[in-house]
Amino acid sequence: MTDKVIGVLGGMGPEATIAFYSRLVAHTPAGRDQDHLRVIIDSNPGIPDRTAAILGQGESPVPALAGGIDGLRGAGAHFIAIPCVSAHAFIDELRQGARLPILSILDVVAEAVREHPRRIQRVGLLGTTGTVRAGMFQRRLAEAGLEVLIPDAADQARVQASIYAVKAGAPEAVRRQLTIELRSIALRLVSAGSEGIVLGCTEIPLVFGQADVPVPVFDSLLWLARAAVRAAGREPIRLEPPDQGRNP
Repeated sequence: MTDKVIGVLGGMGPEATIAFYSRLVAHTPAGRDQDHLRVIIDSNPGIPDRTAAILGQGESPVPALAGGIDGLRGAGAHFIAIPCVSAHAFIDELRQGARLPILSILDVVAEAVREHPRRIQRVGLLGTTGTVRAGMFQRRLAEAGLEVLIPDAADQARVQASIYAVKAGAPEAVRRQLTIELRSIALRLVSAGSEGIVLGCTEIPLVFGQADVPVPVFDSLLWLARAAVRAAGREPIRLEPPDQGRNP
């Protein structure tokens, strides 16, 4: 059976797209170049800001996203992965017009949390203000039987500022401060009862991870990458601790 070609609709932001591709390569079973999957990446940073659109403060990104999907289809992709959580606020609209399947980052993360061996019942969500306001991640996690805690208004503003700082190319010294800030916010969610932390924005894994908190951290880029490997026809490399403690 021939592997399917993965189409990546990226550039939201570019560094998150790089991190997604890195995880995709790392979780593909391969012993040489020729064993890896074919991946076509459209990194388009010109796609309008998704959070601004969700909040009614900017133009819709749907035409640009739909155009990217059409372009990837024309280039030979068999399905689409979008390493941007806030873009998933528009996934239903995109699926209506798309002629390719679109993986849902919301679905794959919800499944990962639900299947975690700790039987997690309550998670904290770190994401853009657009993602939190849209409620899409909260609804999908609730469908998986999970209670979702979100930061208070002040902490949410800090999360949003941290995300935009990463998008702006913050230097390493600033990123270390962002890690400290996000760790404090995540620990407040843990103190409030969160048994895991969902990284509901693809910039957050660039500055925050499992080593920062004592509960499982669910990296949305990681789980989307593993889902893409599986959708392409391969079984992803077996996870080992500290990768969420689950071996799908």
